[in-house]
Amino acid sequence: MTRKRVRLADVAEEAGVSASTASRALGFDSHLISPATRERVRMVAQRLGYRVNPIARSLRMSSTASIGMVVPSIMNPFFMELVAHVESCLADEHMALHLSNSRDSHTVEDQHIRTFSSGSVDGLIIVPCHEISSAPAIEHASRSLPIVQLDRPCPNIGIASVGVDDRASIGMIMDHLQAQGVHTLALVTNTGANLSSMARVHEALQAATRLGMDLPENRIIEGCQSVEGGIEAARALRAQGPLPDAIVCLNDLLALGVIAELRKRGIRVPDDVLVTGFDDIQFAALSTPSLTTIRQPLMQIARTAVQILLNNQPNSYTRTTFKGELIVRESTTRLYPPQRPGSLPIWAAQKVSN
Repeated sequence: MTRKRVRLADVAEEAGVSASTASRALGFDSHLISPATRERVRMVAQRLGYRVNPIARSLRMSSTASIGMVVPSIMNPFFMELVAHVESCLADEHMALHLSNSRDSHTVEDQHIRTFSSGSVDGLIIVPCHEISSAPAIEHASRSLPIVQLDRPCPNIGIASVGVDDRASIGMIMDHLQAQGVHTLALVTNTGANLSSMARVHEALQAATRLGMDLPENRIIEGCQSVEGGIEAARALRAQGPLPDAIVCLNDLLALGVIAELRKRGIRVPDDVLVTGFDDIQFAALSTPSLTTIRQPLMQIARTAVQILLNNQPNSYTRTTFKGELIVRESTTRLYPPQRPGSLPIWAAQKVSN
């Protein structure tokens, strides 16, 4: 049985100090720590069998004390919330964050990666914009720079990644919709060689089969990751004829666009159709109706990515996932389940029963 590797966080917790204090006590700047604290941390580290990671030491001894981060879009609230958490975690380690926007272009992304790997930062955290096209530049940079992937991984390049458990999260949404009486579904996605979205689509199809819900191929609508993409998807679904019982959107921006278009056409959410999102951006709770969605544990994801980058060996592929949380709001909370064709309306059924 392989013994679990002792992390700096374990030493810090046992010694009752912060991770940054433990790092200093074990590093070259230990003179900044009081002798009593320094000795306590070192004794705990020796007892637990902790060994200083050479990458972590090189990062802390480098001249930049900064980490680069590349995201697909700074216009997307989800990525900006993720950036804020990463920046907070790095600040705890007295390191700065340099942010770049790839604009969903692997060519632009490649330029940013080249700049960061030239020595301007000590490590890189990246949300790849494309599972395949982003891989060569990331893999090449990893030969000279510690890198961790967030959210959407390129899985075949031997680099650690951290994100939400997509399959379990979609499973929670599908179970919730079945409990709401949903029989027919549509799926609004933005795969585009995005591994996370592909996993969500795959799980939605499997869950629909498992739960006896109808999700036909023509009701899987591809859209860009934006409110406008959701608007176009809603128009495409309306053009097909009667809407399904529920529309599952693979991110909140798509869901907000779907709801906006349906409301514009006089279609009520949730009375006429249920809508779900994914991510729980801040606007999800403020929309009308408020949006049922999956909340990603962004602080856990960010903290884990930073710890891997600073304390572990990042350039070997492992996928660390965290379970999302189903947040039920107004967009799926209707008083009665949808009526099946040929059935009596609720008021009529009640009158007959009386």
